Amino acid sequence: MLIYLGNDFSWPSPVQIFIGVSMTRLPRIKYFVGLGCLSFLFIGCAEEPVATTTPPTAFQSQRPAPLVGGNQGEWKLVWADEFDGTSIDTDKWAFETGQHGWGNNEWQNYTDGENASVSDGTLKIVAKKVGPGQKAGDYTSSRLNSKQSFTYGKIEINAKMPDHKGKGLWPAIWMLGDSIRGGKWPDCGEIDILEYVSFQEDTIHCAIHTKANNHKDKTQVDFHQKFEGAEEDFNVYGLIWTEDQLVFYTGDPTKVKMTFDRPKDFTPENWPFDKPEFLLLNMAVGGGWGGKEGVEDEKIFPATMEIDYVRVFQKSK
Repeated sequence: MLIYLGNDFSWPSPVQIFIGVSMTRLPRIKYFVGLGCLSFLFIGCAEEPVATTTPPTAFQSQRPAPLVGGNQGEWKLVWADEFDGTSIDTDKWAFETGQHGWGNNEWQNYTDGENASVSDGTLKIVAKKVGPGQKAGDYTSSRLNSKQSFTYGKIEINAKMPDHKGKGLWPAIWMLGDSIRGGKWPDCGEIDILEYVSFQEDTIHCAIHTKANNHKDKTQVDFHQKFEGAEEDFNVYGLIWTEDQLVFYTGDPTKVKMTFDRPKDFTPENWPFDKPEFLLLNMAVGGGWGGKEGVEDEKIFPATMEIDYVRVFQKSK
């Protein structure tokens, strides 16, 4: 969930954005607009990118039955959590704990289960204020990591962001390469399926970070757009990950928000996405991005992100 929004970076990777139409041409920068909304800053590549119009759309809450076998083309459900019980399945999830800032100067202490629960068919991750406020350790929250890792597939999460009450929250649904456990970021590869910061109401973000493209160097690949209903409704946030492409979408795979193609001359530095990655669900408080416009203590707590389901599909063999 590391990200930087700026206009002073570039990268060599061939990226295609499937939203809006080019409105303004500046050296190395294109702005894409859909339904009048500024959607994304795109840095030009050597080859002309392909853009097709896909208007931003808010998708209503849906809970279709899990798909198995070949019921959706060649995709087969291989892992899921429907959160239908009364407790978190610790065979599937592990709590990551601590209050060391998490590389982003965040203020929350991630607890060992006190801030997460399952009820009424959803996982609830709750951020709370437990101290005077405005410093690390004065807030608690949860960070869940999937115990199983995956290489390639279609991943869908039906989620609702916290009710919009004010600034300072930073929930995310994302992935990290297994090598993070014995290596370092961003070499492991990070895939941000969804990020949300509460100082930007009704706005969603997705991004990738690698050694070649990351927010520390201001070279990350990212996308954002206005998305009505992010805080009010459950929406499906999806990723199709193949050996040569990452496709981000909302609702269903026809509603593509961003694609990132494997570079022609790919290396571990610019394409680490050929190795296993695990899922993360968390809500941070403050931090370099989440707290960019402050943390409004008296307005936003307690805050809850809800997850209806997490499903992973892979191609049938």
